Amino acid sequence: MKSLPKKAQNKPAEKAAVAMPLGAANYLMIASGALVIAGSYFGMYLERAVDGFFSLSITPFTLIGSYLWIIFALLYRSKKEKKLPD
Repeated sequence: MKSLPKKAQNKPAEKAAVAMPLGAANYLMIASGALVIAGSYFGMYLERAVDGFFSLSITPFTLIGSYLWIIFALLYRSKKEKKLPD
């Protein structure tokens, strides 16, 4: 009796090209947002006053803006990026 031909038993399966979900610009935007957040909290730590000018006037805007910036960075796609062919 003839044995069946061995097709691709020993060959590893070829992996399809997978695009990275975020680009370098996204990571830079996330890092800059994280630095502003850290700087805002550090500024409040240095001021050490609950009713201080920095704590009540500047920090809320910088924190909200930074968190919104990070959300934008996660959702941002550059126009140069092309979709992978199917």
